[in-house]
Amino acid sequence: MLEEVRIQGLGVIDDAVLELSPGLTVVTGETGAGKTMVVTGLGLLFGGRADPQRVRPGADRAVVEGRLTVPPGGRVAARVLEAGGDIDDNVLILTRAVSAEGRSRATMGGRSAPVSLLAYLADDLVAVHGQSDQQRLLRTDRQRSSLDRFAGDQLLRTLKQYTVAYRRHREVSEELEELVQRARERAQEADMLRFGVEEIAAAEPQPGEDAELLAEETRLAHADSLRMAATTAHEALAGDPASDVEIDVAALLAAARQAVAAVREHDSELGQIGDRLDEASYILADAATELASYAESVDADPARLAEIQERRALLTSLSRKYGGSTDEVLAWAENAAKRLTDLEGDDERIDELRAEADELHERMEQAATELTRIRTEAAERFGGAVTEELTALAMPHARVSVRITTGEEFGQYGRDEVELLLAPHPSAPPLALHKGASGGELSRVMLAIEVVFAGSDPVPTFVFDEVDAGVGGKAAVEIGRRLARLAQRAQVIVVTHLPQVAAFADAHLVVEKSTEGLVIESGVVRLDRAGRVRELSRMLAGMENSELGRAHAEELLTNADPERAYPAA
Repeated sequence: MLEEVRIQGLGVIDDAVLELSPGLTVVTGETGAGKTMVVTGLGLLFGGRADPQRVRPGADRAVVEGRLTVPPGGRVAARVLEAGGDIDDNVLILTRAVSAEGRSRATMGGRSAPVSLLAYLADDLVAVHGQSDQQRLLRTDRQRSSLDRFAGDQLLRTLKQYTVAYRRHREVSEELEELVQRARERAQEADMLRFGVEEIAAAEPQPGEDAELLAEETRLAHADSLRMAATTAHEALAGDPASDVEIDVAALLAAARQAVAAVREHDSELGQIGDRLDEASYILADAATELASYAESVDADPARLAEIQERRALLTSLSRKYGGSTDEVLAWAENAAKRLTDLEGDDERIDELRAEADELHERMEQAATELTRIRTEAAERFGGAVTEELTALAMPHARVSVRITTGEEFGQYGRDEVELLLAPHPSAPPLALHKGASGGELSRVMLAIEVVFAGSDPVPTFVFDEVDAGVGGKAAVEIGRRLARLAQRAQVIVVTHLPQVAAFADAHLVVEKSTEGLVIESGVVRLDRAGRVRELSRMLAGMENSELGRAHAEELLTNADPERAYPAA
Protein backbone atom coordinates (compact mmCIF):
# COMPACT_ATOMS: atom_id res chain seq x y z
CA MET A 1 0.00 0.00 0.00
CA LEU A 2 1.16 3.54 -0.79
CA GLU A 3 1.66 5.69 2.29
CA GLU A 4 3.18 8.82 0.79
CA VAL A 5 4.20 10.15 -2.63
CA ARG A 6 6.33 13.23 -3.20
CA ILE A 7 6.43 14.84 -6.64
CA GLN A 8 8.95 17.52 -7.61
CA GLY A 9 9.42 19.35 -10.89
CA LEU A 10 6.78 17.40 -12.85
CA GLY A 11 4.54 19.38 -15.20
CA VAL A 12 3.06 22.32 -13.33
CA ILE A 13 3.89 20.74 -9.97
CA ASP A 14 6.81 22.36 -8.21
CA ASP A 15 6.80 20.35 -4.99
CA ALA A 16 3.83 18.38 -3.67
CA VAL A 17 3.39 15.67 -1.07
CA LEU A 18 0.47 13.24 -1.13
CA GLU A 19 -0.25 11.63 2.22
CA LEU A 20 -2.24 8.52 1.38
CA SER A 21 -4.26 6.12 3.49
CA PRO A 22 -6.30 2.92 3.08
CA GLY A 23 -9.69 3.06 1.44
CA LEU A 24 -10.77 5.50 -1.24
CA THR A 25 -8.67 8.64 -1.75
CA VAL A 26 -9.82 11.24 -4.27
CA VAL A 27 -7.66 13.97 -5.78
CA THR A 28 -9.44 17.07 -7.04
CA GLY A 29 -8.50 20.58 -8.06
CA GLU A 30 -9.08 23.24 -10.66
CA THR A 31 -8.24 22.65 -14.30
CA GLY A 32 -4.49 22.99 -14.85
CA ALA A 33 -3.66 22.56 -11.18
CA GLY A 34 -1.82 19.30 -11.91
CA LYS A 35 -4.25 16.53 -10.96
CA THR A 36 -3.27 14.39 -13.90
CA MET A 37 0.38 14.86 -13.02
CA VAL A 38 -0.37 12.85 -9.89
CA VAL A 39 -1.23 9.86 -12.08
CA THR A 40 1.73 10.60 -14.36
CA GLY A 41 4.01 10.66 -11.32
CA LEU A 42 2.69 7.33 -10.10
CA GLY A 43 3.22 5.90 -13.56
CA LEU A 44 6.84 7.05 -13.50
CA LEU A 45 7.34 5.64 -10.02
CA PHE A 46 6.30 2.21 -11.23
CA GLY A 47 8.43 2.03 -14.35
CA GLY A 48 6.42 4.08 -16.83
CA ARG A 49 7.99 5.74 -19.87
CA ALA A 50 10.13 8.78 -19.04
CA ASP A 51 9.13 11.86 -21.09
CA PRO A 52 11.60 14.75 -20.59
CA GLN A 53 8.92 17.15 -21.86
CA ARG A 54 7.06 16.49 -18.62
CA VAL A 55 9.89 18.07 -16.62
CA ARG A 56 8.72 21.40 -15.24
CA PRO A 57 10.13 24.41 -17.16
CA GLY A 58 13.13 25.78 -15.31
CA ALA A 59 13.74 22.53 -13.39
CA ASP A 60 16.75 20.30 -13.97
CA ARG A 61 14.78 17.15 -13.39
CA ALA A 62 11.52 15.65 -12.19
CA VAL A 63 11.61 13.40 -9.14
CA VAL A 64 8.93 11.09 -7.77
CA GLU A 65 9.49 9.33 -4.45
CA GLY A 66 7.09 6.84 -2.94
CA ARG A 67 6.89 5.17 0.45
CA LEU A 68 5.07 1.83 0.47
CA THR A 69 4.31 -0.88 2.96
CA VAL A 70 4.97 -4.36 1.62
CA PRO A 71 4.17 -7.69 3.29
CA PRO A 72 7.23 -9.44 4.72
CA GLY A 73 8.13 -12.64 2.97
CA GLY A 74 6.11 -11.74 -0.13
CA ARG A 75 7.33 -11.73 -3.72
CA VAL A 76 8.02 -7.98 -3.72
CA ALA A 77 10.07 -8.12 -0.53
CA ALA A 78 12.01 -11.12 -1.78
CA ARG A 79 12.83 -9.42 -5.10
CA VAL A 80 13.94 -6.21 -3.39
CA LEU A 81 16.23 -8.04 -0.99
CA GLU A 82 17.59 -10.15 -3.82
CA ALA A 83 18.52 -6.94 -5.68
CA GLY A 84 20.34 -5.61 -2.60
CA GLY A 85 17.68 -3.12 -1.49
CA ASP A 86 16.59 -2.47 2.09
CA ILE A 87 13.13 -2.75 3.61
CA ASP A 88 12.87 -1.03 6.98
CA ASP A 89 9.97 -2.16 9.16
CA ASN A 90 8.05 -3.36 6.07
CA VAL A 91 8.50 0.06 4.43
CA LEU A 92 9.98 0.26 0.94
CA ILE A 93 11.21 3.52 -0.63
CA LEU A 94 11.08 3.84 -4.42
CA THR A 95 12.50 6.80 -6.34
CA ARG A 96 12.40 7.74 -10.01
CA ALA A 97 14.20 10.76 -11.47
CA VAL A 98 13.97 12.05 -15.05
CA SER A 99 16.35 14.78 -16.22
CA ALA A 100 15.40 17.50 -18.68
CA GLU A 101 17.83 15.84 -21.12
CA GLY A 102 15.90 12.59 -20.90
CA ARG A 103 18.14 10.53 -18.61
CA SER A 104 16.25 8.35 -16.17
CA ARG A 105 17.40 6.92 -12.85
CA ALA A 106 15.63 4.66 -10.37
CA THR A 107 16.38 3.52 -6.83
CA MET A 108 14.73 0.78 -4.83
CA GLY A 109 15.25 0.41 -1.12
CA GLY A 110 18.22 2.78 -1.29
CA ARG A 111 19.92 0.82 -4.07
CA SER A 112 20.12 1.82 -7.76
CA ALA A 113 17.90 -0.41 -9.86
CA PRO A 114 16.91 -0.76 -13.51
CA VAL A 115 13.59 0.85 -14.43
CA SER A 116 12.43 -2.53 -15.70
CA LEU A 117 12.61 -3.83 -12.12
CA LEU A 118 10.19 -1.13 -10.97
CA ALA A 119 7.82 -2.21 -13.73
CA TYR A 120 8.21 -5.83 -12.60
CA LEU A 121 7.32 -4.93 -9.02
CA ALA A 122 4.40 -2.82 -10.20
CA ASP A 123 2.47 -5.94 -11.24
CA ASP A 124 2.16 -6.87 -7.57
CA LEU A 125 1.84 -3.35 -6.17
CA VAL A 126 -0.39 -1.12 -8.24
CA ALA A 127 -2.79 -1.01 -11.17
CA VAL A 128 -2.70 2.41 -12.85
CA HIS A 129 -5.62 3.23 -15.12
CA GLY A 130 -5.07 6.38 -17.13
CA GLN A 131 -5.55 7.24 -20.78
CA SER A 132 -1.82 7.15 -21.53
CA ASP A 133 -0.87 4.24 -19.28
CA GLN A 134 -0.12 0.65 -20.21
CA GLN A 135 -3.00 -1.02 -18.47
CA ARG A 136 -2.35 -4.09 -16.40
CA LEU A 137 -5.50 -5.85 -17.55
CA LEU A 138 -4.86 -5.08 -21.22
CA ARG A 139 -2.23 -7.82 -21.17
CA THR A 140 -3.69 -11.15 -22.20
CA ASP A 141 -1.64 -13.08 -19.66
CA ARG A 142 -3.18 -10.96 -16.87
CA GLN A 143 -6.63 -11.46 -18.36
CA ARG A 144 -6.13 -15.22 -18.34
CA SER A 145 -4.78 -15.19 -14.79
CA SER A 146 -7.64 -13.01 -13.56
CA LEU A 147 -10.27 -15.15 -15.25
CA ASP A 148 -8.73 -18.24 -13.65
CA ARG A 149 -8.99 -16.69 -10.20
CA PHE A 150 -12.55 -15.56 -10.97
CA ALA A 151 -13.40 -19.15 -11.95
CA GLY A 152 -12.60 -20.30 -8.42
CA ASP A 153 -11.07 -23.27 -6.65
CA GLN A 154 -12.23 -25.89 -9.14
CA LEU A 155 -10.16 -24.35 -11.91
CA LEU A 156 -7.17 -23.76 -9.65
CA ARG A 157 -7.17 -27.42 -8.61
CA THR A 158 -7.38 -28.55 -12.22
CA LEU A 159 -4.68 -26.07 -13.20
CA LYS A 160 -2.41 -27.48 -10.51
CA GLN A 161 -2.92 -31.00 -11.86
CA TYR A 162 -2.23 -29.77 -15.37
CA THR A 163 0.89 -27.86 -14.32
CA VAL A 164 2.40 -30.91 -12.62
CA ALA A 165 1.85 -33.03 -15.75
CA TYR A 166 3.01 -30.22 -18.06
CA ARG A 167 6.30 -29.62 -16.25
CA ARG A 168 7.09 -33.33 -16.03
CA HIS A 169 6.19 -33.74 -19.71
CA ARG A 170 8.67 -31.01 -20.62
CA GLU A 171 11.41 -32.68 -18.58
CA VAL A 172 10.69 -36.06 -20.18
CA SER A 173 10.51 -34.56 -23.68
CA GLU A 174 13.81 -32.74 -23.27
CA GLU A 175 15.57 -35.87 -22.05
CA LEU A 176 13.98 -37.96 -24.79
CA GLU A 177 14.93 -35.44 -27.47
CA GLU A 178 18.51 -35.38 -26.25
CA LEU A 179 18.76 -39.18 -26.25
CA VAL A 180 17.25 -39.49 -29.74
CA GLN A 181 19.35 -36.68 -31.21
CA ARG A 182 22.49 -38.22 -29.77
CA ALA A 183 21.64 -41.73 -30.99
CA ARG A 184 24.24 -41.64 -33.79
CA GLU A 185 26.89 -40.22 -31.51
CA ARG A 186 26.11 -42.83 -28.89
CA ALA A 187 26.27 -45.64 -31.48
CA GLN A 188 29.65 -44.42 -32.69
CA GLU A 189 30.92 -44.14 -29.14
CA ALA A 190 29.64 -47.62 -28.30
CA ASP A 191 31.35 -49.12 -31.37
CA MET A 192 34.64 -47.52 -30.41
CA LEU A 193 34.41 -48.66 -26.81
CA ARG A 194 33.34 -52.18 -27.79
CA PHE A 195 36.26 -52.53 -30.18
CA GLY A 196 38.69 -51.38 -27.49
CA VAL A 197 37.27 -53.67 -24.82
CA GLU A 198 37.39 -56.66 -27.19
CA GLU A 199 40.93 -55.86 -28.32
CA ILE A 200 42.15 -55.61 -24.74
CA ALA A 201 40.29 -58.77 -23.71
CA ALA A 202 41.88 -60.69 -26.59
CA ALA A 203 45.36 -59.60 -25.50
CA GLU A 204 44.68 -60.60 -21.87
CA PRO A 205 47.22 -58.20 -20.33
CA GLN A 206 48.09 -58.78 -16.69
CA PRO A 207 48.73 -56.13 -14.04
CA GLY A 208 52.42 -55.07 -14.13
CA GLU A 209 53.13 -57.38 -17.05
CA ASP A 210 54.86 -54.75 -19.16
CA ALA A 211 57.45 -54.03 -16.46
CA GLU A 212 58.11 -57.73 -15.88
CA LEU A 213 58.58 -58.42 -19.57
CA LEU A 214 60.95 -55.48 -19.94
CA ALA A 215 63.17 -56.87 -17.15
CA GLU A 216 63.17 -60.37 -18.66
CA GLU A 217 63.93 -59.07 -22.15
CA THR A 218 66.89 -57.06 -20.87
CA ARG A 219 68.30 -60.14 -19.10
CA LEU A 220 67.96 -62.38 -22.15
CA ALA A 221 69.42 -59.79 -24.49
CA HIS A 222 72.57 -59.61 -22.32
CA ALA A 223 72.75 -63.27 -21.26
CA ASP A 224 76.34 -63.90 -22.45
CA SER A 225 77.67 -60.76 -20.79
CA LEU A 226 75.85 -61.54 -17.56
CA ARG A 227 77.09 -65.15 -17.45
CA MET A 228 80.69 -64.11 -18.21
CA ALA A 229 80.63 -61.45 -15.51
CA ALA A 230 79.27 -63.88 -12.91
CA THR A 231 81.81 -66.57 -13.81
CA THR A 232 84.75 -64.16 -13.69
CA ALA A 233 83.58 -62.79 -10.34
CA HIS A 234 83.16 -66.32 -8.96
CA GLU A 235 86.65 -67.32 -10.04
CA ALA A 236 88.14 -64.19 -8.52
CA LEU A 237 86.45 -64.92 -5.22
CA ALA A 238 86.80 -68.69 -5.10
CA GLY A 239 90.37 -68.89 -6.48
CA ASP A 240 89.76 -71.58 -9.12
CA PRO A 241 93.25 -72.68 -10.24
CA ALA A 242 91.93 -73.58 -13.69
CA SER A 243 90.90 -70.02 -14.40
CA ASP A 244 92.94 -67.27 -15.91
CA VAL A 245 92.26 -64.96 -12.97
CA GLU A 246 95.50 -64.11 -11.20
CA ILE A 247 93.90 -62.58 -8.12
CA ASP A 248 92.71 -65.08 -5.50
CA VAL A 249 90.55 -63.16 -3.08
CA ALA A 250 89.81 -66.24 -0.99
CA ALA A 251 93.56 -66.99 -0.51
CA LEU A 252 94.32 -63.39 0.33
CA LEU A 253 91.53 -63.27 2.88
CA ALA A 254 92.64 -66.58 4.40
CA ALA A 255 96.16 -65.24 4.75
CA ALA A 256 94.87 -62.12 6.45
CA ARG A 257 92.79 -64.16 8.91
CA GLN A 258 95.71 -66.42 9.68
CA ALA A 259 98.02 -63.50 10.39
CA VAL A 260 95.56 -61.87 12.73
CA ALA A 261 94.57 -65.11 14.44
CA ALA A 262 98.10 -65.70 15.69
CA VAL A 263 98.15 -62.57 17.84
CA ARG A 264 94.52 -61.43 18.32
CA GLU A 265 94.44 -62.66 21.89
CA HIS A 266 96.99 -60.00 22.85
CA ASP A 267 94.78 -57.04 21.82
CA SER A 268 90.98 -56.84 21.87
CA GLU A 269 90.93 -54.21 19.15
CA LEU A 270 92.79 -56.51 16.79
CA GLY A 271 90.47 -59.30 17.87
CA GLN A 272 87.46 -57.25 16.72
CA ILE A 273 89.14 -56.76 13.34
CA GLY A 274 89.70 -60.50 13.18
CA ASP A 275 85.97 -61.00 13.78
CA ARG A 276 85.16 -58.78 10.85
CA LEU A 277 87.64 -60.72 8.67
CA ASP A 278 85.87 -63.93 9.69
CA GLU A 279 82.49 -62.36 8.76
CA ALA A 280 83.92 -61.19 5.45
CA SER A 281 85.12 -64.71 4.76
CA TYR A 282 81.62 -66.11 5.27
CA ILE A 283 80.04 -63.39 3.10
CA LEU A 284 82.66 -64.00 0.40
CA ALA A 285 81.93 -67.70 0.40
CA ASP A 286 78.18 -67.08 0.09
CA ALA A 287 78.69 -64.58 -2.76
CA ALA A 288 80.93 -67.00 -4.59
CA THR A 289 78.33 -69.77 -4.29
CA GLU A 290 75.52 -67.44 -5.54
CA LEU A 291 77.68 -66.30 -8.45
CA ALA A 292 78.25 -69.87 -9.51
CA SER A 293 74.54 -70.61 -9.28
CA TYR A 294 73.64 -67.44 -11.20
CA ALA A 295 76.16 -68.23 -13.95
CA GLU A 296 74.61 -71.65 -14.41
CA SER A 297 71.07 -70.17 -14.51
CA VAL A 298 71.76 -67.57 -17.17
CA ASP A 299 70.90 -69.09 -20.48
CA ALA A 300 70.64 -67.39 -23.87
CA ASP A 301 67.20 -68.35 -25.25
CA PRO A 302 66.60 -66.66 -28.65
CA ALA A 303 63.13 -68.18 -28.98
CA ARG A 304 62.01 -66.83 -25.60
CA LEU A 305 63.55 -63.46 -26.37
CA ALA A 306 61.59 -63.24 -29.64
CA GLU A 307 58.40 -64.25 -27.84
CA ILE A 308 58.90 -61.54 -25.22
CA GLN A 309 59.63 -58.88 -27.83
CA GLU A 310 56.47 -59.80 -29.74
CA ARG A 311 54.40 -59.66 -26.55
CA ARG A 312 55.87 -56.31 -25.57
CA ALA A 313 55.08 -54.90 -29.00
CA LEU A 314 51.41 -55.89 -28.52
CA LEU A 315 51.27 -54.32 -25.06
CA THR A 316 52.98 -51.16 -26.34
CA SER A 317 50.35 -50.87 -29.09
CA LEU A 318 47.56 -51.11 -26.49
CA SER A 319 49.29 -48.55 -24.28
CA ARG A 320 49.47 -46.03 -27.14
CA LYS A 321 45.71 -46.35 -27.66
CA TYR A 322 44.32 -46.74 -24.17
CA GLY A 323 46.89 -45.72 -21.55
CA GLY A 324 50.54 -45.25 -20.71
CA SER A 325 50.97 -48.64 -19.02
CA THR A 326 49.35 -52.04 -18.78
CA ASP A 327 47.68 -51.00 -15.52
CA GLU A 328 46.19 -47.90 -17.21
CA VAL A 329 45.02 -50.01 -20.16
CA LEU A 330 43.19 -52.35 -17.76
CA ALA A 331 41.61 -49.34 -15.98
CA TRP A 332 40.42 -47.94 -19.33
CA ALA A 333 38.85 -51.29 -20.21
CA GLU A 334 37.00 -51.38 -16.89
CA ASN A 335 35.61 -47.84 -17.34
CA ALA A 336 34.74 -48.52 -20.98
CA ALA A 337 32.74 -51.59 -19.99
CA LYS A 338 30.72 -49.51 -17.53
CA ARG A 339 30.09 -46.81 -20.14
CA LEU A 340 29.01 -49.45 -22.64
CA THR A 341 26.44 -50.67 -20.15
CA ASP A 342 25.06 -47.14 -19.85
CA LEU A 343 24.99 -46.58 -23.62
CA GLU A 344 23.37 -49.89 -24.35
CA GLY A 345 20.77 -49.09 -21.67
CA ASP A 346 19.72 -45.86 -23.46
CA ASP A 347 17.46 -47.74 -25.84
CA GLU A 348 15.52 -49.10 -22.89
CA ARG A 349 15.46 -45.59 -21.40
CA ILE A 350 14.08 -44.18 -24.64
CA ASP A 351 11.25 -46.71 -24.58
CA GLU A 352 10.51 -45.87 -20.94
CA LEU A 353 10.49 -42.12 -21.64
CA ARG A 354 8.21 -42.49 -24.65
CA ALA A 355 5.75 -44.48 -22.60
CA GLU A 356 5.83 -41.89 -19.81
CA ALA A 357 5.48 -39.02 -22.31
CA ASP A 358 2.39 -40.66 -23.81
CA GLU A 359 0.84 -41.11 -20.36
CA LEU A 360 1.61 -37.49 -19.41
CA HIS A 361 0.22 -36.23 -22.73
CA GLU A 362 -3.06 -38.00 -21.99
CA ARG A 363 -3.20 -36.42 -18.53
CA MET A 364 -2.48 -33.00 -20.01
CA GLU A 365 -5.16 -33.52 -22.62
CA GLN A 366 -7.76 -34.35 -20.00
CA ALA A 367 -6.78 -31.47 -17.70
CA ALA A 368 -6.56 -28.94 -20.55
CA THR A 369 -10.01 -29.94 -21.79
CA GLU A 370 -11.38 -29.47 -18.28
CA LEU A 371 -9.65 -26.08 -18.01
CA THR A 372 -11.28 -24.96 -21.25
CA ARG A 373 -14.69 -26.07 -20.00
CA ILE A 374 -14.35 -24.27 -16.66
CA ARG A 375 -12.97 -21.11 -18.28
CA THR A 376 -15.79 -21.05 -20.80
CA GLU A 377 -18.39 -21.23 -18.04
CA ALA A 378 -16.57 -18.59 -15.99
CA ALA A 379 -16.25 -16.35 -19.05
CA GLU A 380 -20.03 -16.31 -19.49
CA ARG A 381 -20.54 -15.31 -15.85
CA PHE A 382 -17.75 -12.77 -15.96
CA GLY A 383 -18.95 -11.11 -19.17
CA GLY A 384 -22.45 -10.77 -17.74
CA ALA A 385 -21.18 -9.32 -14.46
CA VAL A 386 -19.00 -6.68 -16.17
CA THR A 387 -21.75 -5.78 -18.62
CA GLU A 388 -24.13 -5.27 -15.69
CA GLU A 389 -21.57 -2.98 -14.04
CA LEU A 390 -21.18 -0.96 -17.26
CA THR A 391 -24.93 -0.38 -17.44
CA ALA A 392 -24.72 1.46 -14.12
CA LEU A 393 -21.64 3.36 -15.34
CA ALA A 394 -23.47 5.19 -18.14
CA MET A 395 -22.57 2.59 -20.76
CA PRO A 396 -25.95 0.82 -20.96
CA HIS A 397 -25.41 -0.55 -24.48
CA ALA A 398 -21.88 -1.80 -23.99
CA ARG A 399 -21.21 -5.51 -23.84
CA VAL A 400 -18.10 -7.20 -22.50
CA SER A 401 -17.32 -10.76 -23.48
CA VAL A 402 -14.40 -13.13 -23.20
CA ARG A 403 -12.96 -14.80 -26.25
CA ILE A 404 -11.30 -18.12 -25.46
CA THR A 405 -9.20 -19.51 -28.29
CA THR A 406 -8.11 -23.10 -27.83
CA GLY A 407 -5.03 -24.06 -29.80
CA GLU A 408 -3.32 -27.34 -30.56
CA GLU A 409 -0.15 -26.65 -28.59
CA PHE A 410 0.05 -27.08 -24.85
CA GLY A 411 1.31 -24.08 -22.89
CA GLN A 412 2.13 -23.44 -19.28
CA TYR A 413 -1.54 -22.82 -18.43
CA GLY A 414 -3.26 -25.11 -20.90
CA ARG A 415 -4.18 -24.55 -24.53
CA ASP A 416 -6.37 -21.47 -24.08
CA GLU A 417 -5.71 -17.88 -25.09
CA VAL A 418 -7.98 -15.53 -23.13
CA GLU A 419 -8.88 -12.06 -24.38
CA LEU A 420 -11.44 -9.58 -23.07
CA LEU A 421 -13.58 -7.96 -25.76
CA LEU A 422 -15.79 -4.86 -25.74
CA ALA A 423 -18.65 -3.89 -28.00
CA PRO A 424 -19.50 -0.25 -27.05
CA HIS A 425 -22.94 -0.48 -28.71
CA PRO A 426 -25.09 -3.24 -30.24
CA SER A 427 -24.02 -2.59 -33.83
CA ALA A 428 -20.31 -2.59 -33.02
CA PRO A 429 -18.28 -5.80 -33.35
CA PRO A 430 -16.55 -7.03 -30.20
CA LEU A 431 -12.95 -5.79 -30.19
CA ALA A 432 -10.00 -6.05 -27.83
CA LEU A 433 -10.37 -3.62 -24.93
CA HIS A 434 -7.79 -1.11 -26.13
CA LYS A 435 -9.42 -1.04 -29.58
CA GLY A 436 -13.05 -1.07 -28.57
CA ALA A 437 -13.18 1.89 -26.17
CA SER A 438 -12.20 5.53 -26.00
CA GLY A 439 -9.99 6.78 -23.17
CA GLY A 440 -12.84 7.65 -20.82
CA GLU A 441 -14.80 4.53 -21.73
CA LEU A 442 -11.76 2.39 -21.20
CA SER A 443 -11.32 3.72 -17.68
CA ARG A 444 -14.90 2.86 -16.87
CA VAL A 445 -14.50 -0.59 -18.40
CA MET A 446 -11.39 -1.04 -16.29
CA LEU A 447 -13.30 0.04 -13.20
CA ALA A 448 -16.09 -2.43 -13.95
CA ILE A 449 -13.58 -5.22 -14.51
CA GLU A 450 -11.63 -4.39 -11.35
CA VAL A 451 -14.84 -4.36 -9.32
CA VAL A 452 -15.79 -7.78 -10.66
CA PHE A 453 -12.27 -9.11 -10.26
CA ALA A 454 -11.63 -7.45 -6.89
CA GLY A 455 -12.20 -10.55 -4.83
CA SER A 456 -10.36 -12.90 -7.18
CA ASP A 457 -7.43 -10.85 -8.49
CA PRO A 458 -6.43 -8.55 -5.66
CA VAL A 459 -3.77 -5.87 -6.04
CA PRO A 460 -2.92 -3.56 -3.12
CA THR A 461 -3.45 -0.23 -4.89
CA PHE A 462 -5.61 0.96 -7.80
CA VAL A 463 -5.19 4.36 -9.46
CA PHE A 464 -7.86 5.76 -11.79
CA ASP A 465 -7.77 8.83 -14.03
CA GLU A 466 -10.56 9.92 -16.38
CA VAL A 467 -12.81 7.19 -14.99
CA ASP A 468 -15.68 9.69 -14.91
CA ALA A 469 -15.05 11.32 -18.28
CA GLY A 470 -18.30 12.19 -20.07
CA VAL A 471 -20.69 11.15 -17.32
CA GLY A 472 -22.68 12.89 -14.64
CA GLY A 473 -25.78 12.64 -12.54
CA LYS A 474 -26.80 9.18 -11.42
CA ALA A 475 -24.04 7.50 -13.43
CA ALA A 476 -21.47 9.58 -11.54
CA VAL A 477 -22.96 8.44 -8.24
CA GLU A 478 -22.72 4.83 -9.37
CA ILE A 479 -19.07 5.31 -10.32
CA GLY A 480 -18.39 6.67 -6.84
CA ARG A 481 -20.30 3.81 -5.27
CA ARG A 482 -18.28 1.19 -7.19
CA LEU A 483 -15.00 2.87 -6.42
CA ALA A 484 -15.96 2.78 -2.75
CA ARG A 485 -16.87 -0.89 -3.10
CA LEU A 486 -13.48 -1.61 -4.62
CA ALA A 487 -11.84 0.38 -1.81
CA GLN A 488 -13.24 -2.08 0.72
CA ARG A 489 -10.69 -4.61 -0.54
CA ALA A 490 -7.82 -2.39 -1.70
CA GLN A 491 -6.41 1.09 -1.62
CA VAL A 492 -8.01 3.18 -4.37
CA ILE A 493 -6.73 6.56 -5.60
CA VAL A 494 -8.95 8.47 -8.03
CA VAL A 495 -8.35 11.74 -9.86
CA THR A 496 -11.81 13.16 -10.50
CA HIS A 497 -13.68 16.31 -11.41
CA LEU A 498 -17.08 14.98 -10.29
CA PRO A 499 -18.35 15.87 -6.84
CA GLN A 500 -20.60 12.80 -6.88
CA VAL A 501 -17.46 10.62 -7.01
CA ALA A 502 -15.46 12.72 -4.56
CA ALA A 503 -18.24 12.48 -1.98
CA PHE A 504 -17.55 8.75 -1.49
CA ALA A 505 -13.92 9.33 -0.48
CA ASP A 506 -12.42 8.19 2.79
CA ALA A 507 -9.72 10.83 2.23
CA HIS A 508 -9.95 13.92 0.03
CA LEU A 509 -6.83 15.65 -1.36
CA VAL A 510 -7.02 18.89 -3.31
CA VAL A 511 -4.29 20.22 -5.60
CA GLU A 512 -4.05 23.99 -5.33
CA LYS A 513 -2.28 26.27 -7.78
CA SER A 514 -0.69 29.63 -7.14
CA THR A 515 -1.70 32.85 -8.85
CA GLU A 516 1.21 32.36 -11.25
CA GLY A 517 -0.35 29.11 -12.40
CA LEU A 518 2.11 26.90 -10.56
CA VAL A 519 1.36 24.60 -7.68
CA ILE A 520 2.92 25.99 -4.53
CA GLU A 521 5.32 23.87 -2.51
CA SER A 522 2.61 22.58 -0.20
CA GLY A 523 0.09 22.43 -3.04
CA VAL A 524 -1.61 19.18 -2.06
CA VAL A 525 -3.84 19.62 0.97
CA ARG A 526 -5.77 16.95 2.87
CA LEU A 527 -9.27 18.26 3.59
CA ASP A 528 -11.33 17.91 6.73
CA ARG A 529 -15.13 17.75 6.66
CA ALA A 530 -15.53 21.51 6.31
CA GLY A 531 -12.87 21.63 3.62
CA ARG A 532 -14.61 18.86 1.71
CA VAL A 533 -17.87 20.79 1.79
CA ARG A 534 -16.12 23.87 0.33
CA GLU A 535 -14.35 21.84 -2.36
CA LEU A 536 -17.50 19.93 -3.35
CA SER A 537 -19.37 23.23 -3.51
CA ARG A 538 -16.71 24.62 -5.85
CA MET A 539 -16.96 21.52 -8.00
CA LEU A 540 -20.76 21.77 -8.07
CA ALA A 541 -21.36 25.48 -8.53
CA GLY A 542 -17.96 26.91 -9.27
CA MET A 543 -18.26 28.96 -6.05
CA GLU A 544 -17.00 27.41 -2.86
CA ASN A 545 -18.95 29.81 -0.65
CA SER A 546 -22.28 29.41 -2.43
CA GLU A 547 -24.97 28.55 0.13
CA LEU A 548 -26.83 26.45 -2.41
CA GLY A 549 -23.62 24.69 -3.42
CA ARG A 550 -22.67 24.03 0.21
CA ALA A 551 -26.09 22.60 0.93
CA HIS A 552 -25.84 20.33 -2.08
CA ALA A 553 -22.33 19.28 -1.00
CA GLU A 554 -23.59 18.40 2.48
CA GLU A 555 -26.32 16.30 0.88
CA LEU A 556 -23.80 14.46 -1.28
CA LEU A 557 -21.62 13.66 1.70
CA THR A 558 -24.59 12.49 3.74
CA ASN A 559 -25.88 10.24 0.96
CA ALA A 560 -22.39 8.80 0.43
CA ASP A 561 -22.11 7.84 4.11
CA PRO A 562 -21.13 4.14 4.27
CA GLU A 563 -24.28 3.16 6.16
CA ARG A 564 -26.40 4.73 3.43
CA ALA A 565 -24.26 3.54 0.53
CA TYR A 566 -24.06 -0.01 1.94
CA PRO A 567 -27.21 -0.70 3.99
CA ALA A 568 -27.13 -3.74 6.24
CA ALA A 569 -28.47 -6.90 4.66
